[in-house]
Amino acid sequence: MPKVLFLTTSHNYNDDRIFHHQAKALKEFGYDVKICSLYEEYKGNMEGIEIESYAVLEESIQKKTETFQDVCLKFLPDCIICSEPLAVVAVKDFVRDKKISCIYDITEWYPSMSMIREYRFPTTIFQTIKFSLIQIYAGFLSTHFIFGESTKKFPLAYLFGLKKQTILPYYPDPVYIKENIKELEPGTVSLCYTGQISKDKGIGNFFNIVRKIHEKAPELKVQTIIIGSTRQKSDEAYFSKLLNENTFADIELRKPTSFEKFTEVFADADFCFDLREINFENNHSLPIKLFYFMGAGKPVIYSNLKGIRQHMGKLSFGSLVDPRNSDQIAEIVINYTRNPDLYRSHAINAITEFKEKYNWTIIRNAFIDFVKKSIDK
Repeated sequence: MPKVLFLTTSHNYNDDRIFHHQAKALKEFGYDVKICSLYEEYKGNMEGIEIESYAVLEESIQKKTETFQDVCLKFLPDCIICSEPLAVVAVKDFVRDKKISCIYDITEWYPSMSMIREYRFPTTIFQTIKFSLIQIYAGFLSTHFIFGESTKKFPLAYLFGLKKQTILPYYPDPVYIKENIKELEPGTVSLCYTGQISKDKGIGNFFNIVRKIHEKAPELKVQTIIIGSTRQKSDEAYFSKLLNENTFADIELRKPTSFEKFTEVFADADFCFDLREINFENNHSLPIKLFYFMGAGKPVIYSNLKGIRQHMGKLSFGSLVDPRNSDQIAEIVINYTRNPDLYRSHAINAITEFKEKYNWTIIRNAFIDFVKKSIDK
């Protein structure tokens, strides 16, 4: 029975991509699977998958490296799947000595803006170069690549073009999706924002839309559902300011829920929004939530991101917009309220495309085959 070990520094051991999709799929196909995360302390067995997780995220690089190395020596995997450069670098000697495959699963832009934000100019330049070189070094050490989206293939896919690689999007397993197509109620519309609450992720743009709809269609009752939380004090202050400035709005704040029940928490919403700022990092992303919104049957209004356009083209279940053009976006929402048949057709399109093109069952076997071939090399 081949052994596969997942290593991650910044994702939890029960991460939706790592645990609920990749690890479970490998287990179902007969692999012996283990996950090691440095995010939270936990040791046990979940659905036949061994978990050995440590809360050492704030510890030194040496401590993190030694933790991964110890887990490798105890488990003796035939394949290691790493989610971050540190994991790849930590196991380089083990991979070389045992002549096993090391798959680098690249799902985040590296270095991310959040990594650079804490530094001041000109230190930001040097840190960006340093982190970029670490990324390239991890690419050099890896034997295979998995890219979460094609826009994240740069630079590794081009620097190491001879290495085996595949695209594995963030499609959800239908088992985690609850369909709920709404019928628009006359005179009422419910708008939903989910995820990290910050200026960068578009909470300010979202409030601008609510305000603009009130101005353009005062007879329309606008209900707003905000699901998520802030991560930094600056985000908390920014969000509090927005709430104080928009006391006219009917706002319901909901706490984040577990991954398995994500689509249930916004089931009563009519539309789902993601109006993140179009900066370099965001523009090259393919937001995971988009596919959950689709599966649930929710028409969406998203920032016009290159990652979405390149992967999906024009949306048949919503609109790609300039997130700062509140006039245009408000008109889109108002038009839906006046054309319920259009709304229903887009909701049906969302579910249809999810079932036919964008769910995990469609790409699961390709992932299993890629891992198998990396072991059989």
